Amino acid sequence: MAPRTPEVGETSLSPPGRAFPPAPPRRRITAGDVRRSVADWVPSAPGTHIWLAILAVTSCIAAGLSPGLRSYLLHSVSTNLVELRHHPIRVLIASALWIETPSGFAFYAVLFELVHATAERWLGTARWLLVAAMAHVGATLVSQRAVRFAIRDDRLPRSLAHTVDIGVSYGLAGVVGVLAYRVPRPWRWAYLAAVLAFFGYPVAGDGTFTDLGHLTAALIGLCCYAVTPAARTAGPAPSRSRPPRWSR
Repeated sequence: MAPRTPEVGETSLSPPGRAFPPAPPRRRITAGDVRRSVADWVPSAPGTHIWLAILAVTSCIAAGLSPGLRSYLLHSVSTNLVELRHHPIRVLIASALWIETPSGFAFYAVLFELVHATAERWLGTARWLLVAAMAHVGATLVSQRAVRFAIRDDRLPRSLAHTVDIGVSYGLAGVVGVLAYRVPRPWRWAYLAAVLAFFGYPVAGDGTFTDLGHLTAALIGLCCYAVTPAARTAGPAPSRSRPPRWSR
């Protein structure tokens, strides 16, 4: 008699002595796990978090001052025309260590983690800092030169020569620009179009000198392809052999 084949719909029992392994228990995330993640995250972008720590300290200092004293302090570290004329190096450095509104520190902390930390891990601390510094300095000089010409032509009030011009946004815009080379093709072109539209639209309209600075910083970042890993790993272009020259 032939063995009976189980019909469709019938369930066959597992062989005796054979059992499925139990599902692994779910592991809870503990405070120790969070501490270890932070301990691994922060050293991976040391420059970003040192800069962020300085901003936290200066924001607390500014928040604790009276309005008059805070205004005096921020004017003294501003990259306006007057301070750039008398203390250019000091204000170019100090202006990147303060933000005008201390309550905005949390917003900048998120941007630092998304933009600066990503770029620092990709480029390395030295190259990331070079891009941010070039964008900060270059955008400041271009925008303040535009202010100088506008004051000379009576298109802006002379009081703008003493305006408060501080913050980290120029450095952020420059790093946003260089991050275009980290986006794979074809998404890179969409990213590039979004960056140029975001920073260029205010300038095309009735933009301020700060809007011009942001666009300038983003363009400086786009010019920093040479510091990216793709440029460093690419070998030199092969030299073309020239045919021998025959002399008469």
